[in-house]
Amino acid sequence: MTTVLLAPDKFKGSLTAEKVVDALARGIADVAPDWTCLRAPIADGGDGTVAAAVAAGWDRVDVPTSGPTGRAHTASYARRGDRAVVELASSVGLELLPDGVPAPLGSTTFGLGTVIRDALENGARDVLIGLGGSASTDGGAGMLQALGVAVSGADGAPLPPGGGALAGAESVDLSGLLPAARDARFRLACDVDNPLLGHRGAAAVYGPQKGATSGDVALLDSALATWADRVAEATGRDLRDTPGAGAAGGTGFGAMAVLGATPRPGVEVVLEITDFAGKLAGAELVITGEGSLDDQTLYGKAPMGVATAARRAGVPVIAVAGRSTLSAEQVHDAGFRRVLALSQIEPDPARSMADAAPLLRRIGRAIAAGAGGRAAGA
Repeated sequence: MTTVLLAPDKFKGSLTAEKVVDALARGIADVAPDWTCLRAPIADGGDGTVAAAVAAGWDRVDVPTSGPTGRAHTASYARRGDRAVVELASSVGLELLPDGVPAPLGSTTFGLGTVIRDALENGARDVLIGLGGSASTDGGAGMLQALGVAVSGADGAPLPPGGGALAGAESVDLSGLLPAARDARFRLACDVDNPLLGHRGAAAVYGPQKGATSGDVALLDSALATWADRVAEATGRDLRDTPGAGAAGGTGFGAMAVLGATPRPGVEVVLEITDFAGKLAGAELVITGEGSLDDQTLYGKAPMGVATAARRAGVPVIAVAGRSTLSAEQVHDAGFRRVLALSQIEPDPARSMADAAPLLRRIGRAIAAGAGGRAAGA
C-alpha cells in the first residue's frame, strides 16, 4: 500500500485546488484502491489561500463586504482559535471588478479592511493576509480606513476611495484605529520585493495590469508618494522603500507602516497553516502542480515550495499541469521526478480547460499504474 500526498494549487480558470485533488484521487482509486490519499490543496498566498486553510481544518467565516469598486458581496476568511487567514483576492481582487472593467484610479482595499475588522472583532490576534490578485493601487489606504484610520483632504473631509484621491491627502489620523488592530500580530503572504514608488513601484510595475494608462501610472505614483509622506508624519517612520511595500498596489506598505505587518513568502506560510510538514512525514509520494508550469513556477510559486519541502524530506514529487514549458533540465533541477501535462492528452487548450477534471483523473490512473505519461495518453 502506498500513501500519496496530493498538494496541488488551483488550475486557474478551470479547477480549484480542491477539485484538482478530487480528480487525482478518483483516478488513483480507479487503479489502486488500496492507496491512501492525503489531501493538502495549497496556494501561494493569492486566490485559494483561505480554501487551503479550510481544507486543513480551519473554520470558514463568511463576511458581508464590498468589492474593489464598492459593490456588495460576501467574502470568507479562515479562523482557528485566535488565528485568522484573510485573502485580498476574495474581498477586493481583480475578478471582483464589475463586468471585468478596470478602475485603476478609484478601486479600493476598503473591503479587505472590512474582513480584517470582522476577524479582529471576533477574537483574532494573529492575522495572515494573502496579498495576491489586487485590483487597486491605493497603498492600503482603504483597508486602513475600514479599520478606523482617518484619511482627510485639505477641507478636513474624508478622502473618496481609490489611489487617485490620495494626491489630495493632507492628514492621516491613527487615533481611531481599532484597538484590536494595535494589539494583533499581522503577517503578509508576499512574494514580491518591490518598493512603493518609482520604476519598480506599485503603480509602474503592476498598474498597467490593472488597466492603468501611462498617465494613470504617473498620477498614481505621485499620489502614493503623498500618501507615504502623510503616513510617515503619522507614524514617525518611512517604509516606502521597504521590500514588499509595493505589493498588491501598495497594500504591503499600508500594512507594514501602520499595522506593523511582516512579509513572508506566500507558499511558506500556506505550507505552515496547512500542516504540510506533518502530512509529508507519512507520505511516500507527493503530487503537486498548477495550471501552467513555466519559468515563474521556479520562483516561489506553490509547486516549487512543495517540491523543495518534499526534496528535503527525501520524498519523490510528481508535478501535474494543464501545460508545461519547463525543459527536462529545469524539471530535474526543480526536484520533480516527472511532469504530466493535460496538453499531452488533449492539445486543444479550450478543451483541456473544459475537461480538466476527467483528464486529471486519467493522469491519476497513470500515476497509480506506474506508467507515467505513456499511460496517461493511452
